[in-house]
Amino acid sequence: MGSEGVERIPDDLNLPPTSTLEYAQELLDSGLAFNAHEVLEAAWKSCPDSERMLWQGLAQLAVGITHIQRGNPKGARTLLLRAIARLADYPRPGPYGTDLAGLTEFAHELLRQLDSNAPLAALSLRPQLVCTDA
Repeated sequence: MGSEGVERIPDDLNLPPTSTLEYAQELLDSGLAFNAHEVLEAAWKSCPDSERMLWQGLAQLAVGITHIQRGNPKGARTLLLRAIARLADYPRPGPYGTDLAGLTEFAHELLRQLDSNAPLAALSLRPQLVCTDA
């Protein structure tokens, strides 16, 4: 189920990798993690085999955030752990400017907050997919 009032992402979406990351980031920044997941999943389905773990990890991170937004901490933990496993083992540096170390740490921090039952502010659910350092 998508976000109410937001058009569903087409299953056959096929954007260049940098455009995919930009679009997914816009959605994450707007609090639309499920829609970001759909964009990243479309990339995962059409990417070269050598990038499959990257796109799967990014999509799983977004759906983990979706579970948090929907009040499902158990589902969130499962998906965040899968995302960490894929992103932590992906060769460095990540392609397209992806901030793999930052995203892995972001997912670990979400797990720590879930484990402590700390309330999660909406802004804490907006990872930066690409490095912003010059």
